[in-house]
Amino acid sequence: MKNTFLFLTLLCSLPSLWGQDLKISGTVKDASFNEPLPGVNVIIKNTSRGTTTDFDGNFSLDNVAVGEIVVFSYLGFVSKQVTIQNATPLTIILVDDVSALEEVVVVGYGTSTKKELTGAVAVIGSETIADLNPTRVEQALQGQVAGVQVTSESGSPGSGSSIRIRGISTNGDNRPLILVDGNVIEDLSVINPGDIESMNILKDATAGIYGVRAANGVILITTKTGKRNTDLSFSYDVYGGTQETSRKIPVLNATEYALLINEAFAAGGSPLPYPNIANLGKGTNWQNEVFQRAPVVNHNLSINGGSEKSTYSFGASLLTQDGIVGGGKANFRRYTTRANFNTDILENLKVTANLLYTGTNRKTLSENDLGSVLFNALNNAPTFPIREPNGDYSLAEGLGNEVINPLAQVENTFNKNDVNKISGKLGANYSFWNDFVVETSVQFNYAEVEGKTFTPTVFYGSGKVFNNTGRNSVSVNKDIFKDYTFDAFLNYDRTFWEDHNFKGTLGMSVFVTKGQFSGSSTGFFENPTNISDAKIENAVDVINGLKDSGLSGKFDERLLSYFTRLQYNYKGRYLLSGLIRRDGSTRFGPENRFGYFPSGSIGWIVSDEAFLEKSKWINFFKLRGSYGIVGNDRIKTNAFRSILDGEGTYVFNNFLVFGKAVGILSNPAIQWEEQKTLDVGLDLKLFNNTIDITADYFKKSTESLLLQPPVSGILGAAAPGSQAPVVNAGTVDNKGFEFAIGYTSDRSKDFNFGVNYNVTFLKNEVISVNNGVGFVAAGSFGVGQDPPSRMENGKPLGYFYGLKTNGVFQNQEEVNAHATQVNAAPGDLRFVDLNGDGKIDSGDRTGIGSPIPEATMGLNFSFNYRNWDFSSYAFANVGNDIVRNYERNQPLVNKSVYALNRWTGEGSTNTYPRVTTGATSNTLFSDFYVEDGSFIRLQNIQLGYTLPEQAIERLGVRNLRVYASASNVFTLTEYRGYDPSASSGDPIGAGIDPGFYPVPRTYLLGLNLKF
Repeated sequence: MKNTFLFLTLLCSLPSLWGQDLKISGTVKDASFNEPLPGVNVIIKNTSRGTTTDFDGNFSLDNVAVGEIVVFSYLGFVSKQVTIQNATPLTIILVDDVSALEEVVVVGYGTSTKKELTGAVAVIGSETIADLNPTRVEQALQGQVAGVQVTSESGSPGSGSSIRIRGISTNGDNRPLILVDGNVIEDLSVINPGDIESMNILKDATAGIYGVRAANGVILITTKTGKRNTDLSFSYDVYGGTQETSRKIPVLNATEYALLINEAFAAGGSPLPYPNIANLGKGTNWQNEVFQRAPVVNHNLSINGGSEKSTYSFGASLLTQDGIVGGGKANFRRYTTRANFNTDILENLKVTANLLYTGTNRKTLSENDLGSVLFNALNNAPTFPIREPNGDYSLAEGLGNEVINPLAQVENTFNKNDVNKISGKLGANYSFWNDFVVETSVQFNYAEVEGKTFTPTVFYGSGKVFNNTGRNSVSVNKDIFKDYTFDAFLNYDRTFWEDHNFKGTLGMSVFVTKGQFSGSSTGFFENPTNISDAKIENAVDVINGLKDSGLSGKFDERLLSYFTRLQYNYKGRYLLSGLIRRDGSTRFGPENRFGYFPSGSIGWIVSDEAFLEKSKWINFFKLRGSYGIVGNDRIKTNAFRSILDGEGTYVFNNFLVFGKAVGILSNPAIQWEEQKTLDVGLDLKLFNNTIDITADYFKKSTESLLLQPPVSGILGAAAPGSQAPVVNAGTVDNKGFEFAIGYTSDRSKDFNFGVNYNVTFLKNEVISVNNGVGFVAAGSFGVGQDPPSRMENGKPLGYFYGLKTNGVFQNQEEVNAHATQVNAAPGDLRFVDLNGDGKIDSGDRTGIGSPIPEATMGLNFSFNYRNWDFSSYAFANVGNDIVRNYERNQPLVNKSVYALNRWTGEGSTNTYPRVTTGATSNTLFSDFYVEDGSFIRLQNIQLGYTLPEQAIERLGVRNLRVYASASNVFTLTEYRGYDPSASSGDPIGAGIDPGFYPVPRTYLLGLNLKF
C-alpha cells in the first residue's frame, strides 16, 4: 500500500516537473578554431522563441521547459539540437558544414542558393583541396567533378595541365574561363591551392552570363577570407616529402641489345657490329641514371579576422620542387602573397579589395619531344658507358642525329623562366530602396615574363643536331602582359504577394588586354662563361630578333559587352531564368564585331509539391533544363586583316632583297564561333539527406568553327611566315551523360564516413569541315611522315589516321598473295588493302583510334574516427587510345623488351615484326603503334591525426593536425608508356606520346597548425 501511494504521488508530480520553466545559458564555439561564434541562432524547436549569441558567443534564454529541444544553427555549420534537462550552463561546439557552404553558389554577377540553381554547377570545397595537397590547382579537379577532364601536359615541376569541360568543342583554344575572386587568370600556376575556399564550375549555357570567354565553361575560384566578429587567428600549413618516377619503360640490356642488333644487321646483309657479346653484361640503364628522387616542400601561412563591419585575410606561401629528371636543373619555385579586405563604409555601402602577387622561377630541360632527355634515355645504346676513361661523357655515335647522351644533355642545358605577376580588384556594392543593389569593380593583371637560355659550346657526336661547335651564346626575352576589366551592373530582387520572386541584372563589361613581346635577343661570347655571367650587354655580337624582323611586338585587344538577366520563381518551387549578352571583340572585322548570345533555363523543385511533402525517403528533388548560345573569339589576333609578319624575297635590279610580306591572308568576313548548349538534369537527396544524386544529359554543338583551309601557293600562303586565311567552316558536337552519387553517414559521434562516385560518358563527333578537302591534319609521328591526327566529318576530333595491320607475314607465299606492299618480306607487318586496289599506299589509311575517352570517372572515400581522419580518391579514363611515338627508328637505337617477342620464323609470332636494317614499311604510322590508353589510378591517400584539446592547450594552440599522404600511388593500365594520363592538350594531335615526362609519385608528411 505504501509503495502504491509513492508511485501515485510520483506519477501525479511528473507533469509539474516536466513543465518546470528554466533559464538556460551557455557559449557556442567553432570546432575548428575553438573560438566563440557570434550571431548563432538559438531557437526552441517548432516555436518562434529564441535568441542569438553575443560577440563573445554567449547566450541566455528564459522560460525553457525541461524536455524542450533547443536548436543551434549558423550559416556554414552543422546545426545541433540539445534536449534541456536542467539549467547547467551549456558549451555547444558547432562543426563546419561543407554542404551548407555549398548552398550559396557564385553564378556570375551575383549568387544563388543551390536549391534555386537552374544550371549545371559543381562545387569543390577547401577540405577536398586540403586532402589532396596539390602543387597546382588543376590537380584538385582531376576526377572530382563529372564532366571535367584534366590531363597533365607533363610531370615536370611547374608544368601545366589541360582542363576540358564536357569535351573538346573547337580545333582552337579549349580552355575554360577562370576567375579568382573576380580576376581573370589564364595560368593556374600563379594560385596557391591552400588559399582556395571553394571552386564553382559552371558547365552549361548559364555560364553565358560571362560572355565570349565562357564558351568552354567557367571555373570560379573564391579565396579564403576572414569572418565578422572574430579575433585575429593564424594558420600555418607545411608539408615536405620526396618524389620518384611512377614508372620506367623496360628496355633491352646490353647483351639483349647486342643480340638483336646483330640479328638486324645480319637480316640486312651487313657485318655484325657486336661479334663478341660475352663481356657486355647488362650495360648502362640510362633511365636509372636519369631518374632520381627529388624533394618538394611547401609552406603556407594565413591570417584571418574581422570586426563587426570588416573582414580581412592575408596569406603567403612558398613552394619549391625539384624534378625527378635533372633534380635542381629542373627546379620550380613559387611564392605567393594574398590580401583580402571587405568593409562596410556605410550601412548600405560595402567595399571589397583583394590583391595577389605571384613570383615563379622555373628551370627546364628538354621534354615531351624528339630529342628530349627521356627520349634519349630510352633510345641510347646500353653498350655505351656514361663516361669515357678520360672523364668525358660518352658520345652516342651511330644512333641518328637526335639521340645523344642524356646525362651530358642535362649538364649542358641552362634554361630558366621567371614570372612576376600581380592581380587585384577593387569593388563597391551600394544598396538602395530595399530592392536594388548596384555593383562596380575594376580588376587588373600585370605580368612580366623573362626567359634566359645559355648554350655552351658542346659536341655530342657526329652530325648531332644539338652540337654547338661555334661560340657560347645566351638568348633572353622579356614579355609584358597587362589587362584591365571594368564591370558595372545593377541587381534587383523583390518578392510580390509573398509567392512571386523577381530578380533582374543589367550590366556592362569592358576588357582590355595589352602587351609587348620583346622577341629573342641572342648574344655570342668568345670566351667560356656560364648562365649567371652571360649577359647580353657583354656579348661580342648581338642579334635582336624582333628588331631585325621589323615588328613592334605590341598587341592591344578589347572586348565590350552588355548583358541582362531575368529570374523568376513561384513559391521557390518553379524557377525560370533568361539572359542575353551582346559581345564585341576586336578580333573580328567591323562588320561582324558584335554578336548576340541568349540563353535560358528552367527548374522545378518537385519535392515541394504536396504529393511529395510527406515522403519518408525523398528529401529533395529538382528537375532543371537549360539551352543557350555562347560565342567564342579565341582565334589568332588580326586574322581578319593582313599584317606584314611574313618573310618576302624581292628582286631589285637583278638582286635578291629580303624583306617582309603578308603573314595570315586576311578575311574580313570571319564571324563568331557559336556554341549551342542543351542540358537536362536532376538533383536528388534521399534518406535523410544521406544520399546525394546529380544526373545530366548534355549536348554542345559548336558551329561556324574557325579553320584555316588549304589554299593555292599562287596566293602566297606557302611563303615563309605566311598562312592560309581563317574561315568559318566547321561544326563539332559533344554529347553525353553525367552521373554523380554521394553517401555520407554519421554512425556515431566518434565515427562517420562518406563515399562519392562520378562518371561521364562522352561522344565527340565532327559534323562538318567545309574547307575544300573535308579535313584538317595535325600532330607528328616519327620523322618526315604525314600528320597522324585529323579533324574530319563523322569522326572524333583529333582521331588517328593511318594504316590498319592484319598480323605479320609468315612466309613468302603470304607476301606474294597479298596486295603489293613496298619492300615486304616474311616477318613484316601486313597492312590491310582497304580500298581493294591491289596495292598498299596512302589511300588505305583510315581511322585507327581516338585520344578522347568514352568515359571518365572518379571515386572518393573518407572517414573520421575520433581524432583520426582518412581520405582517398581514384580516377579513371576508359576507351581512349595513345600513340607510342618514343621509339626512334634507327638501326642502332635501343628497343623495348617487347622486341624480344619479335618474329624469328614462321609461326613464331603474329604480333611483333622482325628486326632488320633493311628498308621496310614497318615504320609507317599504323595501328601497330596505337595502344589502349584506358587506366585507373589511385591518385591520393591521406591519413591524419588531430591532437586532443587537452594536449594542445599545453602547447598554446587551438588546433594541431599531422598527416601523411601519398599521391599517384599506382596506375592500372595496359599502356606501355610512362604515363597514360598525359597529353599535349592539342585538339588535333593529342594522345601522341613522344616519351611524356611522367607525373611523379609523391610521399608527404605535413602539419596543420591553428593558433
